[in-house]
Amino acid sequence: MKRQRTLNFSSVGVKLFVILFCTIVLLSSVLGVTSYYAAKGIITDEVAAASSQSIVQAADKLDFLFAEYEALSRQFAVDSSLKADMEAIADPGTGTVAKAAAEDRIRRKLDSVRGSDERLLGVRLVARSMVDAESYKSTGITGVRSDEGILARMKEVEAGKGNPVWFPVRAKGFFDTYSEPTLTMGRLLRNIKNPAAEYYMLIEVKGKALGGVLSNLHIGQAGEIRILDPAGRVVYSGDDALLGQASYIHTPDMPGAGKEAEQEPAGAAEAVKVQRETLKDASQEQSFTAGDEQGKPQLVVYQPLATADWTLLGYAPVSDFTKSADRLLYITLLVVVAAALIALVIGYILVRLIGRPLGKLARLMEEGEQGNLQVRTSFKGRDEIGRLGHSFNRMMEQISRLAGRSSSSAAEVLATSEQLVAASGAISSHASEVAAATGEIAGGAASLAAEAESSNGKVEQMGDKMREVAGTNVVMAASADKIMVASNQGAEQMRKLVAVSESVLAMMSRIQENSARLRDSTVLIRSILSPMIAMNKQTNILALNASIEAVRAGAAGRGFVVIAEEIRRLAQQSSQSIATVSGITEEIGSQIENTVKVVGEAAPLFGSQIASVRESSQTFESVRAEMEVFSGYLAASSAAVSELTGIQQQLGQSMASVISVVQQTSGSTQEVASMSSQQFTVSRELVTLSARLEELAEELKASMQSFQG
Repeated sequence: MKRQRTLNFSSVGVKLFVILFCTIVLLSSVLGVTSYYAAKGIITDEVAAASSQSIVQAADKLDFLFAEYEALSRQFAVDSSLKADMEAIADPGTGTVAKAAAEDRIRRKLDSVRGSDERLLGVRLVARSMVDAESYKSTGITGVRSDEGILARMKEVEAGKGNPVWFPVRAKGFFDTYSEPTLTMGRLLRNIKNPAAEYYMLIEVKGKALGGVLSNLHIGQAGEIRILDPAGRVVYSGDDALLGQASYIHTPDMPGAGKEAEQEPAGAAEAVKVQRETLKDASQEQSFTAGDEQGKPQLVVYQPLATADWTLLGYAPVSDFTKSADRLLYITLLVVVAAALIALVIGYILVRLIGRPLGKLARLMEEGEQGNLQVRTSFKGRDEIGRLGHSFNRMMEQISRLAGRSSSSAAEVLATSEQLVAASGAISSHASEVAAATGEIAGGAASLAAEAESSNGKVEQMGDKMREVAGTNVVMAASADKIMVASNQGAEQMRKLVAVSESVLAMMSRIQENSARLRDSTVLIRSILSPMIAMNKQTNILALNASIEAVRAGAAGRGFVVIAEEIRRLAQQSSQSIATVSGITEEIGSQIENTVKVVGEAAPLFGSQIASVRESSQTFESVRAEMEVFSGYLAASSAAVSELTGIQQQLGQSMASVISVVQQTSGSTQEVASMSSQQFTVSRELVTLSARLEELAEELKASMQSFQG
């Protein structure tokens, strides 16, 4: 049965096929697309060059047209007869007949100019006053208006100072009164000697005249021609609705030139990369590519006008010129398809010549990996693949012979490993017995060392405790000394306090005596004040009687009345003073009584305080005596601790010697045990290795049996 073939992407043949196929298709695609875009660029450049020449010729025609009207206005400016007529009209002294004749000559001249050129809509001479009656125009046009916009345009004419000023095409003319668009040129006809005779000259050209000049200029099939001012606004266009509007497409030096790329849709960038390519040399054609409102790429050519500050601009879709280059895309597609077919054929040949032999060799090597050493290749070629097959056959023969020799060697290794296993087992058993005995000796030495270290630790702990007791005794002795000093100071203070209390008690006794004397003095003062009070009463009675007797005496007793009244007043004052002194005396007496009472109550308290102070002094004396006895005990305890510390140090030295000996014995025993353990470990490893060698020998024998040599 024929085996079904599947596509293996990891195969060398498939990889070579994919690489070759992708390389051929990619190169064909890149070459075709590059040729397409190169052809488009060449066609665009050639069309741009031709269109630039056309736009330059059209601009020259416009400059020639504008130059004619500027020359016409210059003739009016230098016409002496016209200037004389305007001066005569402006002169108030000119007669009516002369003035009418001058006006008629001006109108005929304007009509003759208008009639000689069909492109003109009208010619005006507008007075500085902007009054229609004072202005002159050719026949068939409307009168003068003075709206705000018109006045602003007139100021531009005046700012020109006699130079021509061009105004963009307006849908209804300069004065917004016509039914068709017009292009206007203004110029101030100056008169330095007579400023009153100055007029604005306006030459209004039909908008269709520009269309006639530009009628032979075509850019592409759907191209447009526009005239733009420096701000990018439309001065002239085939669509009157665009007049005065900002043009989306304009030259790079106009305002807003960098905004178009932001406003263009992203879809346009996928078809054609929209960019503006300004020329580096002024002598080359002025052209670039840009996107319109819908994002479609446009080829733009422009030429500035020499007469007016305007730019003639024309543009058309790039697709109008690159349609012929689109055929290259179809050719590229056919070339890519043909290249893909060729790549398929070449890939199939590579798979048959390289992929299949290598796959067959890989399958034979996989069978050899499974143990079949009889596989051989049947490659007959003499190229690298054939040489590889012959080398594979020789390699398999060498492996077959090597497998045979390895099988016999494996049998010998197996027999030797069995003997080694037996010897290793005997050595391992003896080593385990030695290790066990040595381990018991090492364990006893270790336990002895542990006990010695434990005893040494306890001796050291006892020494630490003795040192702590000695330190405590020292601290207690210092504290006892401080307590004795404090007791002496307290006893001394108590003695001073007893002396002070006794002096205070003596002072309290003197205060009681003085209070008793003061109380007796107040009693004496009261006894003195009583007769004085009685004398004041008698004086008042005598003064009253004297007053009565003086009244009875009449006029002779008036002097006695005054004297009696004065005596009575003095008696009242004395009575008041005695009452005041009596009140003060009573208050002093009551205070003295209170003082005597308080002193009497405080005296027993001072007595008891003195007794308490004396008892405290005796207590301090007894404390001092006890502390002296305690200090003696502390000194004896410190001496005993010092003796114990010396004994502990001697015991610690003895324990250190014992520990050193035990440690040396334990170290020697551990070394012996370690050596025995190592010998036992080596014996076990030797047994393990012998067993492993036996297993490997059996595995090698089994492996050799799997080869079919």
